Order: sequence, then C-alpha cells, then structure tokens
Amino acid sequence: MTTKNSALSTAVLMVLTSHDKLGDTGEKTGFWLEEFASPYYQLVDAGFNVTLASPLGGQPPLDPKSAEVDFQTDATRRFEQDSASQAVLANTKKLNLIDANDYAAVFYPGGHGPMWDLTNDQHSIALISAFIKQNKPVAVVCHATAVLLNVKDANGDAIVKGKKIAGFTNSEEAAVQLTDIVPFLLEDELIKLGANYQKSDDWASFVVEDGDIISGQNPASSSEAAARLIIKLS
Repeated sequence: MTTKNSALSTAVLMVLTSHDKLGDTGEKTGFWLEEFASPYYQLVDAGFNVTLASPLGGQPPLDPKSAEVDFQTDATRRFEQDSASQAVLANTKKLNLIDANDYAAVFYPGGHGPMWDLTNDQHSIALISAFIKQNKPVAVVCHATAVLLNVKDANGDAIVKGKKIAGFTNSEEAAVQLTDIVPFLLEDELIKLGANYQKSDDWASFVVEDGDIISGQNPASSSEAAARLIIKLS
C-alpha cells in the first residue's frame, strides 16, 4: 500500500461498458462479472477507494452468461451477497464527469460490451491519454484491451505500437463462437497497430506489463491483472 498521505494515492477508477447488445443476434452482452468482481474486491481489500464509471452512468449491463454457474468464482459469489457493492455498481458515474487528475490509476474490466462502446468513446480515449501522460497505470483485461486501440501517444502513434500487450485471442473468440458477431477481432487489430501482441494458452491466466500499461488475456487473468496494478501502486 502506498505511503503517500493523500486521497489521490488511494483513489482508483474502474470503467465499465454501457453496451448491452451482442451485435445483431438479439442476445445481451455487457461486462463480465468475474472481470469486475475480482479486481474490485482486491482493490477494496487492499485499502483503495474505488470509483465506478460508465459512458451512460447508472447500472452497467451484466453479460448474463457471466452469471451462470460455470463462471462463478469466490469473488462473484461474494458480490452476489454484497448489497452495498451492488448499490455502488448500480450508480456508476457518467464517464464525461470523470477527471484523471482525481485518480492514481484506472482499471477496465472486459466482457464483449467494451468492443462496441468504450473502444470509440471519446471520453474514455481522452481519459486513458491523460493517465498515460501523467505516468499513471492503466490496466485492462480480456476484451477491454480494445479501449486502447484508438488512443494515441504524444507523436500521434497508436499507444500500443511496439508495446507488449495481451487481450482476448482469436482462438478464444472462435471457441465462444462469436468470431462473426464481434465488430472486430482484438488480436488482429492490436497486431495491425504494431503492438507486440502476447498470448498464452486459451483460458489460462496471462498478464503482461509494458510501461504503465497492464493487460490481461481473458477472464482468468483478471485477478493477476489487479494484483499487478496493486503492486504498481505500492
């Protein structure tokens, strides 16, 4: 835990999607529960003050599949019993009201939702740029790595260019049979932008760090990504 005696040093922002439509399938999507719950509790338990935000504010949409029994973890079960945290999640702040100066770091949970809204959200893009300029950590996991795609560095190059970056793989997308549904394949887009794309076995926890960017491959990586962020803030 940081020894700085200020509110800023313990303030962490989490940004969730507001998008709930899975392409044209008629099915719902949103954020992935484990990718929110595990980092959220790790940060809270480590003494951080976590603020939740989303493009539209209010209750962000939960991917209903992530609440199924097969995808439950200790963190998701804890959240299901935690009415206070549920109330916090139901009242996320609007992203356009968020100022990077007020936080020490930002964490983006995944789920397919971010591919549709946060990837192109100008407030999110500006926010990430501000965190990077201030040398503050930006952590992303799974599909949320897509939030980096349209962020530029001071020279106008893609922020991911030349950096070690992880995110949901093409083979993992194929395994969930959404290759033809998603607006783009994250692995392909990162490689096109010149990222030093890194991956491990499908569904294995895998996290890489490069400068102030921490990125995880898939839902199983959310816990390690949060742990890495906490170490960076210590």
